[in-house]
Amino acid sequence: MTYRLLSRTTHVLIDAGILATAFCLAYLLRFEGMLPREYFKQMVILLPYVVIGSLLVSFLFGVYQFIWRYVSIREMLIIGAGQGAALSVLVAVRFFFGPHFKLGEIPWSIVVLHPCLAFLGTGGIRMLRRVLYEKYGFLQQKSGGETKNVLLIGAGQAGVLAAKELANRSDLGLRVRGFIDDDQNKTGSVVCGVKVLGTTPRLPGLVQHHQIDEVIITMATARRKDMRRIVEICEQVGVPVKIIPGLYEILTGYVRVSAFREVRIEDLLGREVVEFDNHTPDITSRFANKRVMITGAGGSIGAELCRQLLLLNPSELLMLDKDENGLFEIDMELRRRNPTATLTPIIANVKNWERLDRVFERHRPEVVFHAAAHKHVPLMEVNPSEAILNNIIGTGHVVELAHHCQVETFVMISTDKAVNPTNVMGASKRLAEMIVQAKAAASRTRYSCVRFGNVLGSRGSVVPLFQKQIAGGGPLTVTHPDVTRYFMTIPEAAHLVIQAGSLGERGEIFVLDMGEPVKILDLAKDMIYLSGLKPGEDIEIEFIGLRPGEKLFEELMIGEEGLKATKYRKIFIAPPTEVDADKLSAILVRLGTAADQDDQVLIRQLLEEWFNGHDNAASAPGRRITFSAGQSQ
Repeated sequence: MTYRLLSRTTHVLIDAGILATAFCLAYLLRFEGMLPREYFKQMVILLPYVVIGSLLVSFLFGVYQFIWRYVSIREMLIIGAGQGAALSVLVAVRFFFGPHFKLGEIPWSIVVLHPCLAFLGTGGIRMLRRVLYEKYGFLQQKSGGETKNVLLIGAGQAGVLAAKELANRSDLGLRVRGFIDDDQNKTGSVVCGVKVLGTTPRLPGLVQHHQIDEVIITMATARRKDMRRIVEICEQVGVPVKIIPGLYEILTGYVRVSAFREVRIEDLLGREVVEFDNHTPDITSRFANKRVMITGAGGSIGAELCRQLLLLNPSELLMLDKDENGLFEIDMELRRRNPTATLTPIIANVKNWERLDRVFERHRPEVVFHAAAHKHVPLMEVNPSEAILNNIIGTGHVVELAHHCQVETFVMISTDKAVNPTNVMGASKRLAEMIVQAKAAASRTRYSCVRFGNVLGSRGSVVPLFQKQIAGGGPLTVTHPDVTRYFMTIPEAAHLVIQAGSLGERGEIFVLDMGEPVKILDLAKDMIYLSGLKPGEDIEIEFIGLRPGEKLFEELMIGEEGLKATKYRKIFIAPPTEVDADKLSAILVRLGTAADQDDQVLIRQLLEEWFNGHDNAASAPGRRITFSAGQSQ
């Protein structure tokens, strides 16, 4: 049952009593308790006017909109400003009307003492309410459930915010027993009334001593290796661990600090998440008030691009995809978010030149993000014709139409598998990069490519696969004990692509510094742990061998590419390689013909011929690339 003791009317009555007491006390202090008869009469007559006037000033300053248990320094300053205004009124009355006042002049000491005492009284009662609420739970709404003992790991700014909010949220049923912080200088100190009990190596003993039910990581910018270490300690002692939202989410007001969530797999990646600001003048000038087209808009990256680009206020967002279900979902989502935005969903296949030509002519896009592509390596190994027709021929269509329609900016989504390709999908994306670079040399359109690794949570990626396998009781299937991959989050990928679009000029390939690659075996173990299970006991891990076309590791740059830094942190440029347009055109014609005839043997022969002959820069010295069916590395 909700019980509110202090209503706004009650607040006013309490303040009226405090103000009256302060006024009378000012007279008593002035005359040391021996109040002369004429000043007693003056005090009694002026009392209601002073109280009512002070209350009116408080109303004008919004004092009665404050919630007492959340009062802070800001609110105290406003209360002080209100009393200062009341003081100025009394000074004016004393200065201008004092000589003509029948009751005699108000002593200057009264004029000064009353606002000071009133501030101490009205502000003090509010601070007392907050202290009682936070320290002792007095007058709090009871949670009605069991109270859990928790430890907060991280006594920094985010930890302070979390401790304060938990003190005000009894409904969460969490009682903070202490902080853990690896800064030994903080051990023994008290932060927001909560003691710092020690460093993380002491965590197991502290969990047992204080009967801790849950550990909460309150480090909004925690390093991944620290996160992994803390999670492993908590797993060993058998205590659940949660984490506060990211600092970016907190500061932008999307979530509260107390919106604790389970630790997710992206929290344990071996690289810090790169935060981007996509509202700089360079970026907004490229995309704001422009007709922006996204191909593959129904996919994971394409849909996130739509979300991010909509925030940049394009004049029209053209969302093109052959998958009507994915397109329908992102279209409905964006219309709910921004009902006034101009959104145009387009069902079309980039392989269809005639349809694509009509779309470009009708809508005349000014910016194009080309995300439409087949991405699954094993599927493209057994369907090489589709990889050629969609990833190469389809890209060629979009690139050519962008030039023909004088598109200002064109950005193609590429992949780390395009580097030293050993599979059909990677080879098709590398050739797509070359198509973009060749056209960039002969067009006013600003072309560029963006190359990155695997995306966490995208459709068909390893994380959703492992989640399904865990839900089914296992086993988790890993291709090889030593296989590694680069990973990034979907929002990160979209941010990078948008920033690349603001930098690209002449076919540059933009590469994200993705840190150290992650072993898929470690990823599988982490996901089992985060599900509250143990690998090898509750869930088995099974090695199934590398699939056709797969590598043990991926690369982000070709050996002879020289990466250059950009003005954006962790974004680098691989300068465009020289592409012989005539030879490239010839191989594309031959590949297109072979794909139309579904001649898989010829497709692989042509790819081997190209990458071992004309694209030596993509190969290590003395290394021969093969694309035979079932070939692995």
